[in-house]
Amino acid sequence: MDKFIIEGGQRLHGRIKISGAKNGSLALMPATLLAPGCYHITNTPNLRDVWTMSRLLGSMGVFCELNGNDLFIDSNNIKSFEAPYEQVKKMRASFYVLGPLVARFGYAKVSLPGGCAWGPRPVDLHLKGMEKLGAEISLEAGYVIAKADRLKGTKFHLDISSVGATGNLLMAASLAKGTTVITNAATEPEITALARMLVKMGAKIDGIGTNCLTIDGVEELKPVNEETIPDRIEAATYLIATAMTKGKIEIENTNPYHLTSVLEKLESSGCKIEVTSDRIELEMDQDPEPIDIVTSIYPGFPTDLQAQWIAYMLTAKGVSRVTETIYQDRFKHVPELQRLGAQIDLADNVAIVKGGNRLSGATVMSSDLRASASLILAALIAEGTTEVLRVYHIDRGYEAIEKKLQSLGSSIKRVPTDIF
Repeated sequence: MDKFIIEGGQRLHGRIKISGAKNGSLALMPATLLAPGCYHITNTPNLRDVWTMSRLLGSMGVFCELNGNDLFIDSNNIKSFEAPYEQVKKMRASFYVLGPLVARFGYAKVSLPGGCAWGPRPVDLHLKGMEKLGAEISLEAGYVIAKADRLKGTKFHLDISSVGATGNLLMAASLAKGTTVITNAATEPEITALARMLVKMGAKIDGIGTNCLTIDGVEELKPVNEETIPDRIEAATYLIATAMTKGKIEIENTNPYHLTSVLEKLESSGCKIEVTSDRIELEMDQDPEPIDIVTSIYPGFPTDLQAQWIAYMLTAKGVSRVTETIYQDRFKHVPELQRLGAQIDLADNVAIVKGGNRLSGATVMSSDLRASASLILAALIAEGTTEVLRVYHIDRGYEAIEKKLQSLGSSIKRVPTDIF
């Protein structure tokens, strides 16, 4: 297990290329279960979660090979319809295999998921949607068993605009008999990208990019080549890090349209921002203004950037409020930030940040992926040395983060540790 050692005080400056989206890849990969054949998915990030999904698919007989950022998948020889606990416990996105398996093979046995240590993320919506599509659902010894001769089109309203449930139902409905209408569907870019891949495979989907998806089921789909969209959360993390250090950055291979709400907040805080179709430049030369944010479903401010924004507001002279509306228990980074000297009060789902105070290096421990990012960002501005433990969390969602930060002038290094 590794840790990061970070010397604070460096101003970030330079240019980096953003990797493919973690959540995008984790949606595209299970879609290959829908049709036998060979797939080539480019711009795939080399991440722990991608390897976890590869091993999960491999346990079913799917061949997966990641060569650089080119992912090759062969789904011709699927032998198992089970997603075992040993794999699914590592990552909640593993539950994505449920819909494709039952849609194509009429049977799926999927362990209830694991993943980050914070907050419940129930799969009820996935299961209710599958039942509406005609699947017989049962729970046995921690596994979901889904059976169906063939799924049938239906109308299903998502009580919560769930990304995971939308993706699962979208894949399942593509091979269902008849028409399926999903209302209050998630509109995140990763769902839009999945829908576009399914259309390339032969699916018939209307309303892509909106919260109402209409899917006319087809008899079969075909394998395709696809490119993973850029990771909007990674892009925003580096923008926030640069703003915190009063630096200047140019990020390439990004989609500014996916970050509209974040860019607006950064500009309000005092950042100078210029964008083109696939590039963002940011420069910060002043103390930021304290800016309140409220997390929301897309296109609102992402919950996956809440922890990083709290770190950013530690540099603002004044009080800001960060309200979490998606997951109520997503503040495990706060006690660790307080170890660095951060003044943050929690009241239910609101973090009250008293910024402008000096931070001092200390040893802190990651609890989940985005918490890890916030600790690294805070360490960039802390005086002295900070050690961030359990960085395997950050490796789930940020490709070579220490190398990218080093290229921007940060003093960060990865070293082995015996601490678990």
